[in-house]
Amino acid sequence: MVRMRFPKRYLIVLLTFICTNVCYIERVGFSIAYTVAADAIGVNQANKGMILSMFYYGYILSQIPGGWAAQRIGGRRVLLLSFMLWSMICGLIPLDPNRVTILVLSRLFVGVAQGFIFPAIHTVLAQWVPPQERSRSVSLTTSGMYLGAACGMLFFPSLVKHTGPQSVFFVEAVLGVAWSVIWLKFSSDPPRADLPKVSMPKVASRDMIKAQAGGVVAPRTVKIPWRRIIFSLPVWAIVVNNFTFHYALYVLMNWLPTYFELGLKLSLQDMGSSKMLPYFNMFIFSNIGGVIADHLITRRILSVTKTRKLLNTIGFIVSAFALMVLPLFSTPSGTVMCSAISLGFLALGRAGFAVNHMDVAPKFAGIVMGVSNTAGTLAGIVGVGLTGNILEVAKASNKDLTDSETWKTVFFVPAYLCIFSSVIFLIFSTGEKIFE
Repeated sequence: MVRMRFPKRYLIVLLTFICTNVCYIERVGFSIAYTVAADAIGVNQANKGMILSMFYYGYILSQIPGGWAAQRIGGRRVLLLSFMLWSMICGLIPLDPNRVTILVLSRLFVGVAQGFIFPAIHTVLAQWVPPQERSRSVSLTTSGMYLGAACGMLFFPSLVKHTGPQSVFFVEAVLGVAWSVIWLKFSSDPPRADLPKVSMPKVASRDMIKAQAGGVVAPRTVKIPWRRIIFSLPVWAIVVNNFTFHYALYVLMNWLPTYFELGLKLSLQDMGSSKMLPYFNMFIFSNIGGVIADHLITRRILSVTKTRKLLNTIGFIVSAFALMVLPLFSTPSGTVMCSAISLGFLALGRAGFAVNHMDVAPKFAGIVMGVSNTAGTLAGIVGVGLTGNILEVAKASNKDLTDSETWKTVFFVPAYLCIFSSVIFLIFSTGEKIFE
């Protein structure tokens, strides 16, 4: 390995950060481009919801297979193949709302391709990152999602306005291919000397001592304990919270542009940089959560279990109240502030449930992430599609979609889910390693 001024694992984490960044640029970009194209020909809200949710049908199909593939052939290879596949689809498929079959199939296959990414990332990070760096490494990697969403919200509306919706697909394809080339050149499997067995500095808590021994992904021939994973209550605590996190995130990501335009009568092009604030806030709070978590653990202020529960609870409860307050504001600034607070604290909560995959099953992190992210993807299917139907029912009942009161149900559902999920995590989660 070429000598570097910083450990190779830092480069790996940086590349996975860019990876999630590009993925969410693609997701937000499609939402913006398709919404403009669909509105131009009068596509109704239910059909828009169907197309927007089709990505998640594909995404859910490849979560558990993604964890299995990363375990068997290596997360590094899985990341490269999945990126190349969705990039080619974006570069070749026309964005025409009248060609419904092509759109449905393309979004389905993009979802399948991207579904392999996060299980593979968790497998890669479990190989490279020592226990005391997990929180901030995972937080930095996942914060790329939010920075990508922020960048998409900032640049794509203007790009669509000046060059048309199809140009978004071209930009996404170029970014995907560029990342693939960089990953191919600079990534590698860790040599034995770099496996994450770095000792924790004077940490004596029982769950941290256990975590110390589990920083390496299981050999590819080891039998995966499927039954124990499926029936584990701590795993279910992660699953429930992953579902709620993504329900709130995907509903806001896919429907907030429509709420701005209908409920507030404000187009994304007119909002300037304020439209990226909710996602930029997620980027900041995600990294703050990771730094706080690692500080609490390595300084022996709290155990891993208590740290995960504390940050998860704060994040989800504050987010719930912000979602409840959001429809009470009739101004763009109030709406942006509430959505920024809600998504920011949701991201903070990822230092609880999202890192917990690597606490309870460091050797099977990709597998547990695949199970967990299946639930998160189901949330996208349910949340995005259900929201479109809620709005269509409201419209059929002669309710005014330009009235923010009509949107209360849209925001109250994820708020209640946040409260419920935080209670489940408080009761059933653990920071101890439970899968050998």
